[in-house]
Amino acid sequence: MNHNTPVPPLSPRPLKHLPDVHQRVLTAARLRSHGVSASEMNEQCRPGGPWQQILPGVFLLHPSPPTSEERLHAALMYAAREQTTGVPAQPGAHGPHRPVYTDAMITGLAALTLHGFRSTPPLPALDRIDILVPRMRRLRSTGCARIVRTGALPTPEPVKGLPVAPVPRALADAVAELADADAVRRLLTEAVRDRYCEPASVVRALNDAKLLSRPHVVDAVDSLLAEGRAIAENRLYRMVEEYGLPDPVWNVDLRLPGGPHLGGLDAYWPEQAVAVELDTRAARQHDREDHRQERGQDRRQDEHDALSSEYARKREHLERLGITVVHITPKKLRDTMEQQATVVRTALMAAGDRDPAAYVVVLPR
Repeated sequence: MNHNTPVPPLSPRPLKHLPDVHQRVLTAARLRSHGVSASEMNEQCRPGGPWQQILPGVFLLHPSPPTSEERLHAALMYAAREQTTGVPAQPGAHGPHRPVYTDAMITGLAALTLHGFRSTPPLPALDRIDILVPRMRRLRSTGCARIVRTGALPTPEPVKGLPVAPVPRALADAVAELADADAVRRLLTEAVRDRYCEPASVVRALNDAKLLSRPHVVDAVDSLLAEGRAIAENRLYRMVEEYGLPDPVWNVDLRLPGGPHLGGLDAYWPEQAVAVELDTRAARQHDREDHRQERGQDRRQDEHDALSSEYARKREHLERLGITVVHITPKKLRDTMEQQATVVRTALMAAGDRDPAAYVVVLPR
């Protein structure tokens, strides 16, 4: 036997012959469980070798550039506390064991692309994958993985078998890295227009991330709130038409004859003295907090209470005049339109059983 003949690098056969991504990308721990030693890993990753180390402790079991799917899994394997499902160390006839990624999820632009956003770059165009982890994890950004820390992880949403941050959180992490005002505006607008989330949840996430002190983000939020209100108004029009409600007068101001202004309403049925008002106070409240974070929780609570009192006073005043006010949030209008139509129809039908309302002047808003 010629002892100078080079010995081919070891590669456990099951790893080579299973095409699943979980067998193309493996951690050092998983390779050890397959009987691959550290020296064998190093040998496989030599220059020109069949493997490559894509991230610390994460190996790509082929020499070609990683696919987008492989990069996503590699970044998660690097950051997560890995667990595995199943028992035997070697994958069997039923397929490989799947890692369960704990304490880590994809966020930022990659998450938005996975959710289906069209205004984000495709995955191959992203240099880095943002991974959200608990604040106390000892990790650093490296290679294709950028570590984003948080005090409390949100519940991930499964997308294509991957743990992905909810859209509001992913938006906040993406916006934190963007200085382009147009790019920020496009992201926020798409989130609301394509019904990924409501404006209030977006503004809340931006506020929690302390991004509402950045002028280009505040400008984008102004556009977002206007967009969100326009969408809610269109849904209100659709509700009236689709559920056969009588036509109201739209976007009006009410006044007492020769007297004070009573307030604006989104829809009003003068004969029945029934009004609908879109309740957007959640988004408005967070918008008011943009430059006031440093003033403390008490100030923010005072402003929230004042805004709620404003709604309550308006409603009470109108109802003392015999006008029924139905408040509908944009979220309820989106998720339970039929139920909201029933509430309005009930109020219209009950008008005949009430005392006549006071005469008010109806003006276009």
